[in-house]
Amino acid sequence: MSATAGKKPTVDQEVENELYKKRQKIYPREVHGIFARMRTLAMIALLGIFYGLPWLQWNGHQAVLFDLPARKFYIFGLTFWPQDFIYLALLLIIAALSLFLFTALAGRLWCGYACPQTVWTEIFLWIERKVEGSRQQQIKLDKQPMSARKFRIKFTKHLIWILFSLWTGFTFVGWFTPIHELWNELIHFQLGPWETFWILFYGFATYGNAGWMREQVCIYMCPYARFQSAMFDKDTLLVAYDEKRGEPRGPRKKSANPRELGLGDCIDCTMCVQVCPTGIDIRDGLQYQCIGCAACIDICDDVMEKMNYPKGLVRYTTERALEGEHTHILRPRVIVYATLLLILFGALVYAIATRVPLELDILRDRNTLYNETDEGLIENVYTLKVVNMTNRPQKFKLDVEGLKDAKLIARSDLIEAPPGEVVSVPVRVQVDPENLPQPGNDIRFHLESLTQPGLETTEEGRFLGPRPEM
Repeated sequence: MSATAGKKPTVDQEVENELYKKRQKIYPREVHGIFARMRTLAMIALLGIFYGLPWLQWNGHQAVLFDLPARKFYIFGLTFWPQDFIYLALLLIIAALSLFLFTALAGRLWCGYACPQTVWTEIFLWIERKVEGSRQQQIKLDKQPMSARKFRIKFTKHLIWILFSLWTGFTFVGWFTPIHELWNELIHFQLGPWETFWILFYGFATYGNAGWMREQVCIYMCPYARFQSAMFDKDTLLVAYDEKRGEPRGPRKKSANPRELGLGDCIDCTMCVQVCPTGIDIRDGLQYQCIGCAACIDICDDVMEKMNYPKGLVRYTTERALEGEHTHILRPRVIVYATLLLILFGALVYAIATRVPLELDILRDRNTLYNETDEGLIENVYTLKVVNMTNRPQKFKLDVEGLKDAKLIARSDLIEAPPGEVVSVPVRVQVDPENLPQPGNDIRFHLESLTQPGLETTEEGRFLGPRPEM
């Protein structure tokens, strides 16, 4: 007999067994209830945005388009450029703080209702139920040997999954390539290699993650599941089982009095386990695999109603509430997160509201410090990069300031810039050497639109001249 026979597995052995055990397919039971309806509404809204927004037109172009080759990002009436990266940085920081705040307040709301993995998995599960039937029918079908009927059902399900995944990949690419042009290329079999690659790649990722891996992504691949405990405390709202009320659990007749039988309200029907998309038992306490979808709340309330017991055996609550203590909503971490979020959101709104969709870059000719003209004037040569970040053509007037009697010489008195384009303008600035107080001087180029009043910008440059003779 082995020396380890009969011994309780160590923690390391339990971890190893958990990591390397063969996956058992989870068949989530369909559930109805208020939280199921909320998840459905969130799914419809989010998928509606993802699949519908690229088709929306705004002022003659796609309403939301991240045109990477042209380095332009259209968001309704605004056009952003790589120079506007600060806005993206602020947006990402706001998103992270929002996740921290909502997690501290209400646990894994993101995972249960808005995470793409959850949303697409719900769609794939819905397709699976429509094709293969209920949970019991799916289990029965998988246990059957392969037959013509089983092959037909499985083939139909996977065909729908693949077509839906490819459409998802097509829509994903449509956020970065004008989707109307992409559709014309698709129906005429003229897709480019990169568009084809990303449609297939994202389609394959959707098919694999939502169709096959499902809860494995949440349990093993998602980093959020690992560090969420750092944002939880006893006042965080979470899905929990009321052990004091439910234990000891056990089956009984509907007409029986559980107190006379020495039982709690839990009838040990395991419905909460059957509806869980990650296959956990909520009665075992808080677990990192729980995504907070509240499916167990809906099904348990339904069971409690049938048993004529009060609802809420499994409910959204806090650890303090379960211990009979008062829950504190306003606490230091919540106040800090909310304050930072408010400040950053206000800064982002202000920055975008006061943003000038015009940029002027000054590139001084570095091949020559300065030239001296036949009239004895000191001349510097520049190349101005005018970035018209508006959605309309502009005509600009250019002036130079900062040095007395400075002359600006350009090919034309006006600078014309098409919408969303960069125009290079070579200019020369000439100054009488008597008006140069020092070899290096600051000058300012002022650019003002004649097409759109109020659109103007000023940038500083350097004007170099000869050193004074000793």
